[in-house]
Amino acid sequence: MTTELRVLQALRLKGRATPQDVAAAAGVPAERLEPVLAELGAAGHCEQARDRFKLTKPGRAHLEDLLARERTAVDQAALAAAYHEFDAHNSAFKQLVTDWQLKDGTTPNDHTDAEYDAKIVTRLAELHAGFAPLVDTLVGLAPRLEPYPARFGAALAKVEAGEHTWLARPMIDSYHTVWFELHEDLIGLAGLSRADEAAAGRAE
Repeated sequence: MTTELRVLQALRLKGRATPQDVAAAAGVPAERLEPVLAELGAAGHCEQARDRFKLTKPGRAHLEDLLARERTAVDQAALAAAYHEFDAHNSAFKQLVTDWQLKDGTTPNDHTDAEYDAKIVTRLAELHAGFAPLVDTLVGLAPRLEPYPARFGAALAKVEAGEHTWLARPMIDSYHTVWFELHEDLIGLAGLSRADEAAAGRAE
């Protein structure tokens, strides 16, 4: 069930995804992913449009059933404590992304000030160092989350190497993209809704 669930959830989070996107998000090697996508397609749970795949309505319903079963196996008290800890990191990360996009809270950052950007990258590395142990804890609570440490690490490495689009650019596996998807997974694992979390100021 774990591979099927990982692939279906990756498709939900990505929307319309290439096999490469799904493989990275699900932590499934490409050679294993192809037959899984074929089986899901044959079952009517996903469909292909050119080089991309997406969930079908029956696939979304099947995914909800799998996620509900997964929740019953997760220590909800421990997850609630971890989610509370995540919330503090989430606030810091949202501020970091705001500062990356806006200087002084109002001026769009055109990224011509290398010193300013370097300070944000340093903050991201520091945030990552403090956040990584929590991600490991979350993986221990829900093993399906196992791809996240490597995904965060890969995005950070690219940012630190000067590829700054990997900090917050959508449509790639940027640090922000991975963060958003982890948050979505935590909301689901806790049996919450994004609408409720947004109303409480805990969701983007």
